[in-house]
Amino acid sequence: MALLFEPLTIRNKTIRNRICLPPMVIGSFSDETGMVTRNNIEHYASFAKGGVGLIIQESTSPSTYGKVAEDQLGIWHDDHIPGHRRIVEAVHAAGAAIVMQLCHAGVTAIEEETFCPSAYSCTKNDRFRTGTPLTPEHIRKLQDDFVNGAVRAWKAGYDGIELHGAHRYLICQFLNKRVNKRDDRYGRDRTLFAIEMVRRIRKLVPEDFILGIRLGAFEPTLEDGIAHAVKLAGNGFDYLNISYGCTGEFDSCVPGDYPFKDVIYAAGEIKKHVGVPVFAVNGIRTPESAESILKVTGVDAVNIGRSMLVNPNWANDAIASADPGRCLECRGCQWHKEPPKCPGRKLLIKKRSRAAAAAAEQPGTTDIHAAGVPSDDEMSRKTLNLPSADSRLP
Repeated sequence: MALLFEPLTIRNKTIRNRICLPPMVIGSFSDETGMVTRNNIEHYASFAKGGVGLIIQESTSPSTYGKVAEDQLGIWHDDHIPGHRRIVEAVHAAGAAIVMQLCHAGVTAIEEETFCPSAYSCTKNDRFRTGTPLTPEHIRKLQDDFVNGAVRAWKAGYDGIELHGAHRYLICQFLNKRVNKRDDRYGRDRTLFAIEMVRRIRKLVPEDFILGIRLGAFEPTLEDGIAHAVKLAGNGFDYLNISYGCTGEFDSCVPGDYPFKDVIYAAGEIKKHVGVPVFAVNGIRTPESAESILKVTGVDAVNIGRSMLVNPNWANDAIASADPGRCLECRGCQWHKEPPKCPGRKLLIKKRSRAAAAAAEQPGTTDIHAAGVPSDDEMSRKTLNLPSADSRLP
C-alpha cells in the first residue's frame, strides 16, 4: 500500500501520509462559550499519535451567530486562541498537520432567525424555517467574521484553514443555484462569496498557510460541482475536500458498475479538471479500500472518519499491516452516544485481547498477565486514548 503511506505536499507543507481525519463535530466537549477543553486536546492528540497525516478540525464557528450547535467550538474572539494553540501543540508534537474548519450554518443555524443568500425554506431537526435574505452589508460582516477567524487560527499555530462549503451550510447555500437565486453579483457568480474571503485571508497570513475548502460534488449537479471546483482552485484555494452538497437540493450520479460511492466517483471526476490536491470521503473503512480509491480515482488523499473513531491508532496499524478495526455501520452511531460501547471498538479490543492471550500461551509462558498481556480494560485505555474526566482547561 505504498501510495496511501506516501507523503503529500500542500502549499509547501509536507504531510507525512495521505490519510486524513475529516472534520467531525464532537458534541458536549465544549459549551456555549466555544472554549477548548482538555477533552478536545486529548481527542485530537490521540489521532496525531495514531499516525494520521492531516487532521481537519471539526466545524468551528467564527461568529456567535449562525452556529451548528450550542456547544460548537469557537474562534470568534481572541480569548479562544490559547486553547486552540494547545490543540495545535499536541498535534504537532505527534507529527501530524492540522487545519481548522470554519463554518457558518446559514439557514440551518440553531437560532430562531436564520439567514440565507435568498428566502430559502427547509426543515432541519424537525423545525421548518425560512432564511432571511442577506443584505450586502450583512454579507460583508459574515466575510469579516470568516477572515478574522482565519487570522486567529493562524495566530494559534494551525497549518491552515478549511472553509465549510458543503452539507447545506452557508457557503454551500451560496453555491447551489436552487438555493441562491440572487440577482446581484453573488447570484451571477455563486463562487464569489468564498473567493472574496480567500483573497482577503491570503493577504493577512504567511505564504505557506494552507487555504482549503470542503466542497459539494453535486451542487446541484456534478457538472456544476466541477465548474465550482475549477473556479475555486484557480482563485486561491490550495485543496478541495469533496463531499455532498446542499441536502435535498442535488442530483448525484455514478456509473452502475462503479465500485465506490457516488461522491468518491465525483471526487475522481473533479480531480481530472484541477491541479490542486483533491480529497475523497464516504464509507472508506479499510486500508485496502483507501489504497484502491487513491489508485482508481487519482485523488490525492482519503478521509478516514468513523473507522478512526473506532481506533485512533488506525493509521499506525495500517502502516504496520495490522488489523486497524473498522466502523460497523450502526444505524445510530454508538460512538457519539458512549464511545466505550461502540461495537466496532469493542470488537477490536476483544480481537486484540484474544490475540495477546494466544501469543502469551505459547510454550514457556504460564501467566498471560505476567507476560504482559493487557486485560480488556487495559487494552481499551491503551488503544482508545479516552479523554480524562476533568476536561476543563486550567
